[in-house]
Amino acid sequence: MTNKGVMESLMASAGEQQPSSPLANSWSKKQGSSKNQTPALAGGFVLVHAGAGYHSESKAKEYKHVCKRACQRAVDRLKAGALAVEAVAAALVELEDSPFTNAGMGSNLNLSGEIECDASIMDGKSLHYGAVGSISGIKNPVLVANRLLSEAQRGKLSAGRIPPCFLVGRGAHEWAVSHGIPPCPSEKMATKLSLSAYKRNKRKMELAEKLDTGYNQRKRRRQSSETENGSGCLDTVGAIVVDLEGNVAAAVSSGGLAMKHPGRVGQAAHYGCGCWAENACNLNPYSTAVSTSGCGEHLIRTMLARECSAAMQSEDAHQALLEAMQNKFISSPFLASEDRVLGGVIVLRCCRCVEAPPSQNIQGILVEFLWSHTTESMCVGYMSAQDSKAKTHISRLPPGTVPGQCLAIEGGVCRLMSVVE
Repeated sequence: MTNKGVMESLMASAGEQQPSSPLANSWSKKQGSSKNQTPALAGGFVLVHAGAGYHSESKAKEYKHVCKRACQRAVDRLKAGALAVEAVAAALVELEDSPFTNAGMGSNLNLSGEIECDASIMDGKSLHYGAVGSISGIKNPVLVANRLLSEAQRGKLSAGRIPPCFLVGRGAHEWAVSHGIPPCPSEKMATKLSLSAYKRNKRKMELAEKLDTGYNQRKRRRQSSETENGSGCLDTVGAIVVDLEGNVAAAVSSGGLAMKHPGRVGQAAHYGCGCWAENACNLNPYSTAVSTSGCGEHLIRTMLARECSAAMQSEDAHQALLEAMQNKFISSPFLASEDRVLGGVIVLRCCRCVEAPPSQNIQGILVEFLWSHTTESMCVGYMSAQDSKAKTHISRLPPGTVPGQCLAIEGGVCRLMSVVE
């Protein structure tokens, strides 16, 4: 079930405050409002998320602040001439360092009271991908994923060995340290918030085991825990970026589900499930980037990141994402046994502007950016290099709708102008 009013509510472009018209408009119409203005020179665009789950009003300010900082950090790298993959990694470091997000510092603790993180990154230009799963003792897992990506781009190892793109557990930690990424004791990565949540969840589990009276009791507890644990379960973080040259990149990082079994690897590390980035080519007219959040098992079984990226090659981005979320996720046959399908995505696609540029030395890139979620809320932030500060928004399902059975979808457009040497 969907909510038409929410689906058709679109945020303004990166340079405006008021809601824009739906993205179903033609390319030329979307550019019409700015065609008589002198375009500002910009170096790219970033869209981040602090998770799809539940974001309480009491912590809304903190979630928005970390999204703003992540956007600013990525834009600073873009202005310095960095490529999209470098900028997206910078945004993720900021998100991982926040004690309010379930990634890096302050991640959820597993059943054994330990922190194990997942992260991945993908470069749309080279199509290389790097990921780590169930890694402990590393403050910024995305840096390990990014290093795996960059090492793979250097080619084969000695004796013709293929470099790894996905490492887990102890092996991932040892590889990271051997490649200059400093270790961080797990006890230093836990915060007061994550420790208190672990103790609270542990007490609930112990009580539930004592009071277990059968299937219906267990079913009710599973459903209620989705709301009670809220963002503590589903607030994977991520970012997507397009740079000055039109390259795209995507990344995602997570501490995983609260009280997960040790060794569990969520969607944040799985290929095509946590993130996706792909530059335009002969077969695909648009460059696309996606980062996901939500219940990892749901996202893995549907490969949602790659499905949404493929959908973005359709003419109408808004309708394409709507159909992908409805048909490939909520109504997916792979999730037919689930009462609630919980997840969220941020998506962007871009291409060269259709209209002739104002000058032979100026080229334009048109970016469409969207987010959608079936969870109670999703926190996002976005910024172009021509903006003075990032914009943030906590998207929420309408009151009375059921999480996991309906979705919200919003977004906007941004036109980037760059100097051609």
